[in-house]
Amino acid sequence: MRYAETGFNLEVDLTRGNIEKVATDPKDTELYLGGLGTNAKIMWDRVPPETDPFSPDNLLIFGAGLLCGTPATGCNRTIVTTISPQTRFLAFSMMGGFWAPELKFAGYDKIILRGKSPKLVYLYVNNDTVELRDASHLKGKGSIETAEIIQKELKDPKVQVAAIGMAGESRVFFASIEQSRSSASRQGLGAVMGDKGVKAIAVRGTKDVNMANPEKFMGLCQEVLEYIKFRNENPIPGVMPILAGLGSPQEMAIHDEKWHTENFMWGNSRTRRKGFWTDEVATDWTDTMNNARTRLISCYNCPMNCGATINVPGASTYMMKCFTKLTYTMAAFSNLDFGLRIAQRATEYGVDGFSAPQVMAFAIELYENGILTDDDMPGFPTDNEERFHWLLDKIVRREGIGDVLADGTYWASKKIGNGAEEYAHNNIKKHEQLPLKLSMLNPIYFLMYSTGEKINITQIEGQFPQAPFPKREHREKFVEDWFQVPDDRFKQYFLDWEPRGENSIPYYPTVDMCCDIVDWQEMMHYIDDALGQCAGLSSFPLKPPYHIHNYPKLISAGAGIEMDEEKLSQAARRYRTLIRAINISRGMRRKDDKPPKNHWKKRFPELEKELIDTYYKFKGWNNNGVPTEESLRALGLDFVADEFVKRGIYNESEETLTEEA
Repeated sequence: MRYAETGFNLEVDLTRGNIEKVATDPKDTELYLGGLGTNAKIMWDRVPPETDPFSPDNLLIFGAGLLCGTPATGCNRTIVTTISPQTRFLAFSMMGGFWAPELKFAGYDKIILRGKSPKLVYLYVNNDTVELRDASHLKGKGSIETAEIIQKELKDPKVQVAAIGMAGESRVFFASIEQSRSSASRQGLGAVMGDKGVKAIAVRGTKDVNMANPEKFMGLCQEVLEYIKFRNENPIPGVMPILAGLGSPQEMAIHDEKWHTENFMWGNSRTRRKGFWTDEVATDWTDTMNNARTRLISCYNCPMNCGATINVPGASTYMMKCFTKLTYTMAAFSNLDFGLRIAQRATEYGVDGFSAPQVMAFAIELYENGILTDDDMPGFPTDNEERFHWLLDKIVRREGIGDVLADGTYWASKKIGNGAEEYAHNNIKKHEQLPLKLSMLNPIYFLMYSTGEKINITQIEGQFPQAPFPKREHREKFVEDWFQVPDDRFKQYFLDWEPRGENSIPYYPTVDMCCDIVDWQEMMHYIDDALGQCAGLSSFPLKPPYHIHNYPKLISAGAGIEMDEEKLSQAARRYRTLIRAINISRGMRRKDDKPPKNHWKKRFPELEKELIDTYYKFKGWNNNGVPTEESLRALGLDFVADEFVKRGIYNESEETLTEEA
């Protein structure tokens, strides 16, 4: 008997309409844990590096995390994996909600889509009944609307539906997959789903998920719940609210948006509005949110209530999550009411709430500077808010200029030319980032931004404070109960970190310390993505209930795999390195490991080079960012090392960071 996981994947050949239930190898679970880890192994094995994102040979994998469907609090993430049309590298985006546990209850760990359907279909999974159904009547429907129609058709409101909107059907490079109160948004997974001719996947399950040691597992879950209660009653002094709570972040419950609106950039990620948050704005935004928010909501088996149902007059009720509350508002220099309204429309269309607003603000900035003209955009409105609605409609239909913008700012700027590339200034690996521009280089964030392959910075940062506390006594108090650290050296790093002087950024933490800190933070996120755990209860906040010390116990008691901290760390290194290897095989090199050019005003080229050089050695990569043959074999990735040798990757001359970062 398999524990925690079901031991079966659904293989769906869309071209032939063939569906198979395939048993999986438990050894792969031990080596790669599940979720993102085993998704990556499947992608390596079956998707050659020459595969185009819109090729029938590209896979689209919906993987439930290893502990999804168990009583583990907040463990509900589906990891969706494919080759991104935007970055051309491996894409993996996590969505919460209820879909992954439902898939486990139906008896499957993953759904793997290959090929292309000759007509629009949706996949219906109900325990052992699995079928492809005609979806021609759903063409052009919104993602939320699609889910509601399918639930009515199946006469079952408990069916969990992951669907694309018009953007996915049109293969918009930043199209999302929407599900319940969550979505897989980054890197255009919805575009691949639309290209494959799949409108939705509807899942219903009533089976059990077995535990290896139920009594021990439940005891560990109870400890997590007790710690969550303790943290809620004892917020961390001196830490801004976004990190004091355990949510990810609790945008829907918070009215005070002074920090975000005055520190993040507006428009096309250029303008900071210091002094924006007045008493009048605070009152207006609080009233708007209170009137629109009907209730706070959570994902499966989670007490955090970090999402909300939103109802604005003239639009259907929808579920909003996280920072989407502000992205459209800030891109348009508008108010919260506008943001909530256009976000409803954008959610139905199925677009990424980070990329879409930036793409539209980018287009408007090009228009205002004469790079795009009325000839490019006939009928372009004069009203600012109407412009955003107009652009959104054009993009999701790929009409006129929208066909160019639908590829994202990086690719669109190359097609537009005439200096447009200077306006596509907020990308990492061809993908739009948070609208955050700062002054002094932060070496920790430089490494996370540069070398991360999860694309979204909030999926890398977390357990180490973002900045030093002003006074040492505050830092001493903070580290007293900081048991989540892998080693006490991290406490000392933080104790000695000063706001000013020798022990301040950019030269403190030291280069070696930065490597250590970034590796720890990244490792925890990668573990979450294999287990299906919400980052808001683990890798993202300070002092979370899940950490490197209790995760091995949960895996052992839940999945029946002998696990300790070293073995877990090694597994995370293994599949994180495998993901790097997939991208290396697709052309990623050191030249791609850099932050947005203008992210920091004060840059330090020599320090940045030393950071990259040292981190590469720390990770077991050569000076070109390629995992060395020795490090691959030490992780049991001999098949990758053999392939790199065969392809002559180690014979390449090592590049240096000669490009201006």
